[in-house]
Amino acid sequence: MRRMACWLYEGLLLFGVLFAAGCVLLLAGFLLAQWIPNVEAALENRPLLMAYLFAVLGLYFTWFWAKGQTLAMKTWDIRVVDRNGRRLRPAHALLRYLLAWLWLLPPLGLGSALQLHSLDVVALTLAWIVVWALLARLHPQRQFLHDALAGTQLVHHREPIPPKHDKRSAPA
Repeated sequence: MRRMACWLYEGLLLFGVLFAAGCVLLLAGFLLAQWIPNVEAALENRPLLMAYLFAVLGLYFTWFWAKGQTLAMKTWDIRVVDRNGRRLRPAHALLRYLLAWLWLLPPLGLGSALQLHSLDVVALTLAWIVVWALLARLHPQRQFLHDALAGTQLVHHREPIPPKHDKRSAPA
């Protein structure tokens, strides 16, 4: 439950990350429009926008997972490590990012292939997320399938609390 709560909190944080990335793109388009003709048409290109946001998310997750945890993971005392308990290398974090898309791509791809209505795609995606999360119960260490495939694992990790210094007991 802690991992799924972290997952939901991460989603809220990602809203801000993607909003900021969109603002940067909008500002860049505004500035470039003065010098480059038809830059607006390039910025309205949906596949290009999706690739940009995919790269932004990739940088976000690769950076933080290589450091051990995102802000949401820190809040919920979760750390991502390799099978040996070591910090991930950036390439390993990138692999985990790509495999984590298994949370969303299968239902989105199926919805697109079957030309389902938006609400049906949302329902299919939510059902898939529940199934994907429950699959962790079949793993011996209760890890998500993308972690098992990537050779990573989520572990409970709490930073040690530094001792408080009592001013009354300090020598004068």
